[in-house]
Amino acid sequence: MAKQKKHLLEFEVEADYDVVGICSHHNDYRLAWSINATLGFHLEQSSDPFFITHTKKGVTTHQSHSMFEYYEDENRVTYFLIKNKENGKFLIPERPTIDFFLFVYKNNSIDLDLLSDKLRNVNSILAVFQLDIESLPSTENIIF
Repeated sequence: MAKQKKHLLEFEVEADYDVVGICSHHNDYRLAWSINATLGFHLEQSSDPFFITHTKKGVTTHQSHSMFEYYEDENRVTYFLIKNKENGKFLIPERPTIDFFLFVYKNNSIDLDLLSDKLRNVNSILAVFQLDIESLPSTENIIF
């Protein structure tokens, strides 16, 4: 009998969002309010939290994180403000010191450097970091 060849199909899912990490000492609703007041956004709490499912060694865990969202018509971009740590679980465990992540979904026109500078002017924000999605393995679980 001839030896069978095995072919492994691998594909990479390209993320269609950019991520800005935010450190803040305020709660999510207070931070959203401050961002709205300073940047003119309209972040509103989502009716559903952001859910992630992890499967590791046959064990599946579910976690939910507080989420605010805002769709900007002019640039056709959706912003998601998601809390990193909820009930002791991290959305992106590689960055445990970051309190919130601002995802800019389907970004084709927003300058992240300019957005980061504007976020630094928000009173509720202590620090802002632009993150490279490809360097964070756990971002493959984040799907909008």
